[in-house]
Amino acid sequence: MRRMTTTGVENRLLIFSASGKGKELKAGLIVGMLLIAAVRSLTGAQPGEDGKNQPVNVLVLRGANIFDAERGEMLAGQTIIIRGERIEQAGPEPALTRKIPARARVIDARGKFIIPGLIDAHVHLVHQLNSAHVTGDEVLPMFLAAGVTAIRDVGDIVPPQKMIARHAEAHPESSPRVFMCSPLIDGAAPFHRDIGWALTDPKEVPGFVDDMAAWGVTTLKIYVGTERTVGRQVIQEGHKRGLMVTGHLGLYSAQDAVADGIDSLEHIWSVFDYIIPDGPRPTGYRSTMDLTTPKAQNLITNLAQRHVRVDPTLTIFRNAILLTDMESVNQNPDNTHAPARLQKRWVSHRLSAGLKPETFDLRRREFLKYQELTGILYRAGVTILAGTDSPEPLVPPGFSLLQELELLVESGLPPSAALQAATINNAGVLKQESQLGSISAGKFADLVILSANPLTDIRNIRRIEKVIRGGIICQPEQLLKLVPEQ
Repeated sequence: MRRMTTTGVENRLLIFSASGKGKELKAGLIVGMLLIAAVRSLTGAQPGEDGKNQPVNVLVLRGANIFDAERGEMLAGQTIIIRGERIEQAGPEPALTRKIPARARVIDARGKFIIPGLIDAHVHLVHQLNSAHVTGDEVLPMFLAAGVTAIRDVGDIVPPQKMIARHAEAHPESSPRVFMCSPLIDGAAPFHRDIGWALTDPKEVPGFVDDMAAWGVTTLKIYVGTERTVGRQVIQEGHKRGLMVTGHLGLYSAQDAVADGIDSLEHIWSVFDYIIPDGPRPTGYRSTMDLTTPKAQNLITNLAQRHVRVDPTLTIFRNAILLTDMESVNQNPDNTHAPARLQKRWVSHRLSAGLKPETFDLRRREFLKYQELTGILYRAGVTILAGTDSPEPLVPPGFSLLQELELLVESGLPPSAALQAATINNAGVLKQESQLGSISAGKFADLVILSANPLTDIRNIRRIEKVIRGGIICQPEQLLKLVPEQ
């Protein structure tokens, strides 16, 4: 049973109070308004002109430890003043104490750890959900409950994306910010027919990109069947219109895409597959590959020098490669937050995967190679992003990003760098550095309050007490109640 909204209560009270006539009407209205005031006081809601709950006008988080995403440091004794949906000031507690407005709502955050809202740079809000008969709006609260306050769709049919983005904009109290992407730009026979878009003639690219820009997408995604002549044109036309271009590469090599100015690469495969030595490929070659060859070093150096970001999406690789072998994957409690329809789809996929127990060690070592390459990329100065490919099988919305951060740390990133990947780095790939990604004056008040320090143990990223989305305080357990059970 869903809780009645404040607006619904007020409407009922107004109907009740307007039921009299003359003096009775006047008295009834006064009583009704007093009752409304009482309801507002009890709920803490601040209804705007549209009747929807609004953020508290001024919210203060006092005395916290704050993660400085730009420097990768935890700063002690900090206070954040939030006015409406934005951060007004953030800095040392003594300096800001005298600046706290008299009627502000103050939360004592001493002993707490506040990080910027997390951003998932690789999700799909239509693909996969569609086959499970789930709509994107049904899983949006899962993202927010896990501290994910913004997501980037990286390849879906655009009109459904737009509808989901509008839903998120209308319901900030239960939804992350949604940034849209083009369909998967592919060859003549798109690999994913449901979300692919055949684009084979460079002359067609300008019109396609104009259409995408008119829809409000922020990213163009090049997929496996795209040839270089088209891919290069997509990059050029996208950049003319201020759009980012990413790629899950196939025919278009990483070396060529980097030379042509692509902004980011999706999946560790989009690097790994282009440093494989020429010649015969014996069974299990992925599990034994030398990642220090000149071919590998040249590509990695170019990625760093040309500032091409890499989104490894380790979670989807681990969960696909070790799908049937590890209970930590197929019985992960994170999965249970998803609607039963989606869980059923994941179980069906697992049962039909056909992975043989005797190949487990080979597959495990293959995944370790992907983690090894991720660490090499980081140490070489390549900007690492944090994305998940949710809701692919056993990659639960929101919570899989917490898994991704744990895997990045296992791959050799310090916890601070993993957090930077999911905050300031991801804000950069969205061209939202001035709005998101760090706790700074003028930016949106998208924050996560933790009860333990994630820099000492990245698993503390799960110790979420509250999520703040645009100044609205959200409780994870209440958000999960909004996700359908079935």
